[in-house]
Amino acid sequence: MRAEKIRALDGNELQHQIQESQDQLFRLRFQLGMGQMDSLKKFRELKRDRARMLGVLRERELDPAKAAAADKAAAASKKRAKKGK
Repeated sequence: MRAEKIRALDGNELQHQIQESQDQLFRLRFQLGMGQMDSLKKFRELKRDRARMLGVLRERELDPAKAAAADKAAAASKKRAKKGK
């Protein structure tokens, strides 16, 4: 996931994505330990995405104005998506 897409998510969605990626990392780590995983590409990519999400979350925590702007932009994009349907 690109940083622009992550920044477009609102706070709740971002928290949900972080939790989801954490669960998926757990499952992949378990598969790796059992020797069932063929490549590490997905594991590494997921770790990077999670780090990006945590970075954006921390960025918003340090600057509440950015968080408010991101939530407002996410709401606007949701409205546009609903209008287009």
